[in-house]
Order: sequence, then C-alpha cells, then structure tokens
Amino acid sequence: MAAFTLLLQICVIFSASLHYILTDAHVFFEEKFDDRWENRWVKSDWKKSEGAAGDWLHTAGKWHGDPDDKGIQTHPDSRFFAISSEFPEFSNKDKNLVLQFSVKHEQDLDCGGGYIKLLSGDVDQQNFGGDTPYSIMFGPDICGYSTKKVHVILSYKGKNHPIEKDIPCETDQLTHVYTLIIKPDNTYSVLIDNVEKQTGSLYKDWKMLPAEKIKDPNAKKPEDWDDKEYIEDPEDKKPEGYDDIPAEITDPEATKPEDWDDEEDGEWKAPTIPNPEFKGPWKPKKIKNPAYKGKWKAPMIDNPDFEDDPEIYVFDKLKYVGMELWQVKAGSLFDNILVTDEVEYAKTFAEDTWGKNKEAEKNAFDEAQKKKEEESKKDDDDEDDEDSDDGHDSDKEDDEDSHDEL
Repeated sequence: MAAFTLLLQICVIFSASLHYILTDAHVFFEEKFDDRWENRWVKSDWKKSEGAAGDWLHTAGKWHGDPDDKGIQTHPDSRFFAISSEFPEFSNKDKNLVLQFSVKHEQDLDCGGGYIKLLSGDVDQQNFGGDTPYSIMFGPDICGYSTKKVHVILSYKGKNHPIEKDIPCETDQLTHVYTLIIKPDNTYSVLIDNVEKQTGSLYKDWKMLPAEKIKDPNAKKPEDWDDKEYIEDPEDKKPEGYDDIPAEITDPEATKPEDWDDEEDGEWKAPTIPNPEFKGPWKPKKIKNPAYKGKWKAPMIDNPDFEDDPEIYVFDKLKYVGMELWQVKAGSLFDNILVTDEVEYAKTFAEDTWGKNKEAEKNAFDEAQKKKEEESKKDDDDEDDEDSDDGHDSDKEDDEDSHDEL
C-alpha cells in the first residue's frame, strides 16, 4: 500500500512538472487553420498583375485522418504562391527558437518548394514575395532527381546563408512535420516527424562568420622546397636495341589471296599488325624522391577580418510567418504552424496534431491508391473490349465484301 501511494505521488509530481513545462512555454504563433483563418492571413498580390499568382484552398485534402483538420493548399498549377500572417514582435535572445509546421504534397510534387519563412521588422504583406527580406527560410524543396532537400537558410547582416550540410526531405504524398530548433548556445537541430535528422553548430554548418584562421597570403614556398613525391630513377637505363623494335610487324598469318593478279592488282603486300614486343617510347621508371618534403602549404594565421559573435543565433524583431513558393504542380497542403521557445511543447503539439491522424491518413491514402488502380485497370479492360469489338466488326465487313464479290 505504501509503495502504491509513493508511486501515485511520483505520477502526480511528474504530471504537474510536465504540465508546468508545457504551459510555461511561450507560444508566439500557433495556427491550425480553423474557419476564421482568413482573418489572420493576408494573401499577397505578388505576380497577380502577370496572371501568375496562385490561390489557397481551405481543405483537409483528398486523404486525411480527420475531415475537420484542415490546412491551406496551393492551387492551381504553375503559379507563384505568397501569403503571410503577423504576430506580436519578439526576439529569441537568451531562449530557444522553434519553428514547426506540417506539409503534405498530395500532387506528388516534382518541382516546387514546401518551405516556410520567418520575417522581421515591418513587411508590406500585400506585396510579400520572393524579393522580400526574411530572417529564416526552412522546409523541403523538391525539383527533379537532383534537389530533394530541407532548406535551412539563415539571414545574417543582410545576407542569406544556406546550411552547408545536406538534409534529405520526405518525398511521398503524406503529411510530414518539419521542426527547426535554434538554441542560445549556437547549436541547432532539424527534426522530421519528431525524429532528429541533423544537428550541429551554427558556427560550423553555416558560413555566416569569416574563417577564424586563414592561409598566410604573404607566405611563399621556399625555393629549395621539393614537392615531387616521385622522380625518374637516375640508375635506370634504356635497354640496347629498344628503339629498333618496330611499332608494327607484318602479319605472319596473312597469305596472298588466290585470285590476286600482280599485273592488275599490283604487288601484293601482307598487312601489318601491332607488334606485341613494342612497348612505346621508353621512359625511366619512377622511384620515391628521397628529397620529398611533402606538399607545401601556406601556414595558417589569425584572420584579421574575423570577429566573433556569440549572439549569431539571435533574430531580432521577428514579426511575421509566411509561405512564398513556386510550384509546377500545385497541391501542397500546409498546416499546424508553430513558433515557440519550448522544444517539448513543439513535440507534444506535433503528436497531438499530425501524430494522432497519421495512421488514419495513411489508410485513407492506401485506399485512394487502391481505388485509382482499380479504375485504371477497368479503363484498360474497357479499351481491350472496344478493340475486340472493332476486330469483330472488321471481320464482318470482310465477310460482306467477300460475299459481294461472289
């Protein structure tokens, strides 16, 4: 009984601690796209005058785990899409920055973006587009066979810096959750479906700061530096008669054709073939150079342009979230966008949205694919029947023609 009471107390304490962790999180932006979503978002007029601006549909998609769990989906094909929403301005100084969202490429995306942006300062939302400066761009990008990666582009002092590591993205037609975590210790993590796919240092995995060390631009290779690893063997001599070996010889298997006429065809000469004894121009063999000092490298020195920035992780005046995309085939569905400073809250949010519906969505997708295959097979069978009927009609016409001739 005492053990049970103790266990119950531990559970209560754990539950209370977890509740504190989750409720103490600062949620700067959270969007599940309910029926009032358009009141919070501004559709941009970018590319509208050119007739190339796309629209956004409020839908749960063709397959889903819950018909009421809707997002916004790009529509129609071959368009530019731009939309944004404003939230109270904040800075991530001295705290985590977590950007998370889900995206489903129902159209089996072959070329287009599926990423999201965080923007700072004042933005003209009505004209938000590809040239609008941003602080962070994060999410999948797919184009052909060569580009299937997760973008993590960070803006630093007015310049955009892509991550130096390659992070593969998901390429199927189901919903996936993408999470970017930037921490005050200048480290980061990228998660897909709540599973960490990449982690590291903001210093090492981006080129936001100049290199701390550089090659000495004034250093020069010493004149007596020997960097030839192999040299010709001075003791190696060309064998006598080497140059007398011909490159080709008369084919010993060749015989004069029986119908060859010297008067009409000229004097017969046997054809030549490559000489197996010929080894090409003679070259002395190579040996290790006893004076080899290795490949010369300029010594590294402190970079005079390097200036450390312990706050490289900080993004001030964060104020907007938006999607700005180009897609050849539309149909990407965005949902459950979150900006917070609490990692555990983001993980729980993902499980409470994507997590609880993923199995049902997968089953709905499988059922849709099965139905599609059955309809395709039925169409093929109908075409075969039509071809068969055409064949019978043709045979009948041939019989009638034969009858008329008789």
